Amino acid sequence: MATNLQFKTNYAVSSKIEPFYKGGKVQFSTDEKYIFCTCGSRVNVLEIGTGKIVHSTEHDDQEDITSFALSCDDEMLVTASRALLLKQWDWRQAQCTRSWRAIHTVPVASMTFDPTSTLLATGGCDGTIKLWDVVKQYCTHNLKGSSGVIHLVQFHPDISLLQLFSSSLDCGIRLWDLRSSQCVCVLQSHYSAVTSLTFSADGATMVSSGRDKICTVWDLKKRTAKRTVPVYEAVEGVVLLPENQDFSQIGVMSTDLHFVTAGSKGVLRVWEASTARCVYTQTLPSSTAAVSEEGEEEEGNPWSLTYLLPLPASSRLATVTAEHNIVLYQLPGLTTQQQFVGYNDEVLDVKFLGKGDSHIVVATNSCQLKVFELLTNSCQILYGHTDTVLSLDVFKKGFHFASCAKDKSVRVWQMDSVSGQVCCVAQGSSHTNAVGSISCSRMKASFIVSGSQDCTVKVWDLPADLSPAEEEDIHQLTTRTTEKAHDKDINSVTVSPNDKLLASGSQDRTAKLWSLAGEGHLGLLGVFWGHRRGIWAVCFSPVDQVLATSSADGTTKLWSLQDFSCLKTFEGHDASVLKVIFVSRGTQLLTSGSDGLVKLWTIKTNECVKTLDAHQDKVWGLHASRKDDKMVTGSADSNITIWVDVTEVELAEEQAKQEDQILKQQELSNLLHEKKYLKALGLAISLDQPHTVLTVIKAIRQVEDNHKLLEKTVLKLRLDQKESLLRYCAAWNTNARNCLDAQAVLQVLLTHLPPEELLQYQGARTHLEGLIPYTERHMQRIGRLLQASMFLDYMWQKMRVTGAPASMDQDEEMDTSPLAQTQPLFMMDSGSSENKQDEDNRDYDCDSGHDEDLNCPVEEADDDVSVTRKASVNGEKAKANGKQHSESEESSDEEEERDESEQTTAEAVKCLPVISTLQCQTLAS
Repeated sequence: MATNLQFKTNYAVSSKIEPFYKGGKVQFSTDEKYIFCTCGSRVNVLEIGTGKIVHSTEHDDQEDITSFALSCDDEMLVTASRALLLKQWDWRQAQCTRSWRAIHTVPVASMTFDPTSTLLATGGCDGTIKLWDVVKQYCTHNLKGSSGVIHLVQFHPDISLLQLFSSSLDCGIRLWDLRSSQCVCVLQSHYSAVTSLTFSADGATMVSSGRDKICTVWDLKKRTAKRTVPVYEAVEGVVLLPENQDFSQIGVMSTDLHFVTAGSKGVLRVWEASTARCVYTQTLPSSTAAVSEEGEEEEGNPWSLTYLLPLPASSRLATVTAEHNIVLYQLPGLTTQQQFVGYNDEVLDVKFLGKGDSHIVVATNSCQLKVFELLTNSCQILYGHTDTVLSLDVFKKGFHFASCAKDKSVRVWQMDSVSGQVCCVAQGSSHTNAVGSISCSRMKASFIVSGSQDCTVKVWDLPADLSPAEEEDIHQLTTRTTEKAHDKDINSVTVSPNDKLLASGSQDRTAKLWSLAGEGHLGLLGVFWGHRRGIWAVCFSPVDQVLATSSADGTTKLWSLQDFSCLKTFEGHDASVLKVIFVSRGTQLLTSGSDGLVKLWTIKTNECVKTLDAHQDKVWGLHASRKDDKMVTGSADSNITIWVDVTEVELAEEQAKQEDQILKQQELSNLLHEKKYLKALGLAISLDQPHTVLTVIKAIRQVEDNHKLLEKTVLKLRLDQKESLLRYCAAWNTNARNCLDAQAVLQVLLTHLPPEELLQYQGARTHLEGLIPYTERHMQRIGRLLQASMFLDYMWQKMRVTGAPASMDQDEEMDTSPLAQTQPLFMMDSGSSENKQDEDNRDYDCDSGHDEDLNCPVEEADDDVSVTRKASVNGEKAKANGKQHSESEESSDEEEERDESEQTTAEAVKCLPVISTLQCQTLAS
């Protein structure tokens, strides 16, 4: 099995859960399919059906958006930023269609559209309200008189009245008549900021809410307050219930006016306007209700509601919490329908959950747990802990998991395999300080182990039946044993795959191995020493007797459980290594660090195979799926990333690519064999293989009439192919072997293409500039070769037979007839070049007294040897005739020198390229 195991080489991002709302305004589209919300300098558009961000608009200046408004016809989105710019967007295309300077001297705090989507009202921090005609694009009104920031503007639903309501820091509600641009009246009732307004269907009644813990019912015809309703909480939103509908499930028993409030207590309440009586209060989990009652007066209550929005088309209500969660409730029962988490803050831990790892459970910098369904991104918010949850662990089957928190408690949760609903089934609290780590038993759900900042490790026994109990009857866990394990905070505990061993890692820079086999106590087996700083995580190998530890010293170590020695050390992170897990059946490691990186290591080679970079801050959470094909990471940057193993996909792609390359190479060979040069050249360029393209060019230049064929082939290429060919020529021209082919192609391009077209090629100027110095160098080299060849030719014509008498007849000169298999130095291409060559030859032959044919081939090195031998034979004949000269010794010396000269000349001839005068002219041009 192990021999067939394939190492992982890469992970790719499959999906992300990103923050889309960090506070500010929230608005729903009229068709109730999209949620618009601010996130820094962006307005994100969330599709309710899928939970995905489908559109996002962002200001170019990166300034935070202070307010926005969506027109009632869902066509226009207008945003205002701190740069005092108003921008109109086609939000479906994420394009800014118009921008103009707001006349406000300070940022815009609120804005809204009228029911006709024609008028836009903007309320500024300078106490003025400006109305804009977005169709004709001009400012229609400038309303002054308010004091301080205008945080609320709203049109009367009956547009024929042309009335605008506004509220500012003076706590009054101003009614503006847009016909006269005057403030008609100021409705005084509140003693704190007015947070929302809602109107009845006939437009005659209005309800206002404020942070002074009252709601006021107004008669708009008389412009007086009909009733003040004390609601005993700071109210952030109020919505009138529709008339003539049955809301008996939430306590509505009469046809009188009823409204819903949302505020600091974090619950929805229904009030009867005529009697000022609360007829329904939404229930919360017991722990939430208790904390809500205790922290009712605190502004930072995480359960408080900041917005309440009606969705009349689908009979729903939407609330926004202080923790940036958006919750949709279905009327008439106010049952929770959907929840979206706008901002996770710092993600401290994350684990896969459910059948087929379909969900993830996330611990954030909050007392709430969040369970996301990966398919739809819909979220369940779990209440139970009363302080920040620090760590999570999941049992083997994936339907139970445990959590621990700063509230000194541990909890066990169960997910329903059918509905996916999660509930708390057990809890225990006997630690004296925050519980920082927790681990579940591996074989079956029989116990959990917790490590705390009180330096102790506790083993908790679980009841045999963990079926969901009533909320009041949650199982109370009891400790099997408690052990003071370390001298400092315990950061990590883990249970071995056989449930017999326990490992703990601490800030005291040690990891310890404990035995769980004994009843009633933990037995210390050994201590792992070696890390220079505190240990953040410990993990058992699933197959070997090995323990992995990661530390703040930036290293990950493997330890033997037999002798507690360090087997391997992995170094690569620039900061603390926060998590380590085994993958690929214990043959590889995944680590995450404070540097925001996730690294994949192969244990056998100590090699970092891949570094994954998708986070901007510490990666606290790291977990692999049970099938070992996915992993999830959670970071302090509020992002949760799902990764999928793409090793097999990349391998298959590489194999397919290689097969495709082989097929194309074969096709290229066939095209060259069939002399279909145009298709061959186009295919070679498409493969982006310059050497293959060069091979095709050389093949074209070897056929008869190659110049015309090359010209015809190159000019038929597409524009992008000519661009590539010019780029290749610039590279070929740097090599003396390939310069002639490059110059031949350049001659075609420069001769037949206008300069304007050439300069349009990508990087054409750079390529052409790079051609000049190498071309000049080639010209100098060819000039030197031409000079050398002329000198050789001159020496050849003036050579005399060694030892011949001075009076020897000129007709008896050495034989210069061509030998077999000779290669010409020059090939004459035109008559003009022949005439020029003949003139040069006549200049050199003026001393010989007769003309020689310069087109005779020059003998190569092997032929020079035969010439020397022939000269030696003639010398022997001269000796036989007794015609020896007194210069014989000098002649022998000259002969030796001539032999050496001829040998050097022969080597030079071998190196001479086969070129033509026309090609030289091309190079010179």
